[in-house]
Amino acid sequence: MTDDVRLRRGRGALGFSFFAQGVAFALLVTRIPAIQDRYGISDGLLPAFLAAVPVLAGVASVATEHLVKRVAPSAVLRWAQPLVLLSLLGVGTGSQMWHVAVALGAFGLSVGALDASMNMLGVSLQRAYGRSIMLGFHAAYSLGGILGASAAWAGAHWQLSLFSGYLPAVVVLVPLVLLLSRRYVDGTGAGEVQEKGLGSGGFKMLLPLCLVMACAYIGDSTVANWSAKYLQDVLGSSEQMATVPYNVYMVTTLIGRAVGDLGVRRFGAAAVVRGGTLVAAAGFAVVAAAPGAWVGMLGFTLLGIGLCVIVPQTFAAAGRLFPGGSDTAVARLNIFNYVGFLIGSPLVGGIGDAWSYRGAMLVPMALVLVTLFYARSFASEGARYGVRHERPRVVDVGRGGNEV
Repeated sequence: MTDDVRLRRGRGALGFSFFAQGVAFALLVTRIPAIQDRYGISDGLLPAFLAAVPVLAGVASVATEHLVKRVAPSAVLRWAQPLVLLSLLGVGTGSQMWHVAVALGAFGLSVGALDASMNMLGVSLQRAYGRSIMLGFHAAYSLGGILGASAAWAGAHWQLSLFSGYLPAVVVLVPLVLLLSRRYVDGTGAGEVQEKGLGSGGFKMLLPLCLVMACAYIGDSTVANWSAKYLQDVLGSSEQMATVPYNVYMVTTLIGRAVGDLGVRRFGAAAVVRGGTLVAAAGFAVVAAAPGAWVGMLGFTLLGIGLCVIVPQTFAAAGRLFPGGSDTAVARLNIFNYVGFLIGSPLVGGIGDAWSYRGAMLVPMALVLVTLFYARSFASEGARYGVRHERPRVVDVGRGGNEV
């Protein structure tokens, strides 16, 4: 098998892994009210259950940083992804509160290992291609999220049990991810890159990207957790219309990521991130000032277009910044995904309750704008990775129907 074919297959397999994770995560978060009802979780206890997932995921991301010094990231992903899906099924299977606590704990630990290893492989594949492909992987995740949310809606509409709603996805996805996992491509031998780590002062160099990652996820969690309430309670929309902004956000995220790699190749990562930051900030401003529901919808649409490019390019920038320790950089950066998720929802909710929800929308806007101060970190030259280091032999791999 030629290197070109091996890379194409690895890219397709990893794209499906991102897709499957999008499905699984959407099936979990969109059925939280049903999970709460099934297990009798009180409103006061629910935040503790929800916070446990990203906390455990962060712990697992740290553990994965050390694990990949001994085994290849592909091996971690190969076993973490089926565990995520089986944990999801476990959430819908139990009958007592400790059952769901164990299932959510297993989900958090396995998803942390999955997110870290999945993005490690994405960064190493992008290095092998010599051009931007990370946004395409995250577009596959967005597509999975849309399909997972649609499946969850159908399950709720037909009043299916959680187990019945989760089982088809698990039965279909587990065999496929195990089969395709044989095609994953590791950038280097296990342990070879990680012996170098980040080097002296490396984490200080990574901190700007960590801050960007956290701020991006604060913005993302604001849309996920508050868009429906904001549209209905602040802008006076109907209950039915209040469900639309998140779907629109996911669709625009998919579109933006699907074409984003072309923008990166044409204008450079720093320019695309700057543009996305300004569009996202404009989206928050429109939401905060919206006189009615339709203008609010426009704001959430802009948010999807703007925020969608930041996270994939942050992972890619970490890989370029530390070519001798990209796995370590990605694992540490991945922790701030969960930091942003933990901070975003209570931050906006607390400010909204204490002041106003319109004013609260200006806080994630200001935090997202922080990215502009660190946009230079995304530049190819500053990260020691760019056109001069591309590999012409594989630069056009996957440009046909095999692209993710």
